[in-house]
Amino acid sequence: MPTDASRRRWLYAALGLVVGAVVAVLAVIAWGDDDSAVTPDDVDAAVAEALANQSTAPDASSIYEQIAPSIVEVTATRSSGDTISATGVVINDDGEIVASNDVVQGADQIDVRFHDGTTSSATLLSDEASPVAILAADDHPATATAAVLGNSRTVQVGDPIYAVGNPVGLPTSMTAGIISALSDMSEADEASEGLIHFDAAVSEGSQGGPLLNADGHVIGIVDASVDPTGEGFSSGIGFAVPVDIAVASSADGPSQ
Repeated sequence: MPTDASRRRWLYAALGLVVGAVVAVLAVIAWGDDDSAVTPDDVDAAVAEALANQSTAPDASSIYEQIAPSIVEVTATRSSGDTISATGVVINDDGEIVASNDVVQGADQIDVRFHDGTTSSATLLSDEASPVAILAADDHPATATAAVLGNSRTVQVGDPIYAVGNPVGLPTSMTAGIISALSDMSEADEASEGLIHFDAAVSEGSQGGPLLNADGHVIGIVDASVDPTGEGFSSGIGFAVPVDIAVASSADGPSQ
């Protein structure tokens, strides 16, 4: 069995080979056939060019500004007089809105409030079998822009995400987290129960809000959160319907 001393000798030898290889590469660069040497200015220029050409994702505040005009407050009123308020997101230039099926199904009246304060009644276009509700506002303002929809089939566990909605009556609130798990995403279709699991804080009122990736593109529609206390607060386990499935009921599909 090799001793500690022999291990150290092998380690030093390996390090020597690595250093030698690096020195050789630098020598080729610095003293090529044209005898041109690499100067500190050359290094600075190369670093500056690499930094200028790298693509960076927008920061959270930029993502918020981008998605805010697409967020809608959805209120469903039933004949009993009960009202439920949640979230929706504009998904195309016709002003169609994705919302939570649990919130609007069975409602006698559906009203929406856009980001600029404009209010309108809305018509439910989808049926009970749809994984989300598709609404058509009777009147939508020009300031209500369609959200940019991403591809939920490319998401991975660990990807950063943002959830935007109206939790517990707080308008257009943003929280951040990561994708925690994926359920049967490889076989997801309109009838699938595949959901995106995430840990961003969501609670009562967040349903129907967009789940965004690091580029600010909608990859899911918030569906529910685990609430072991029954008090309507987040436990750090949320679920979203993949956007590819969510917009399948829309007439015009996504805005790219």
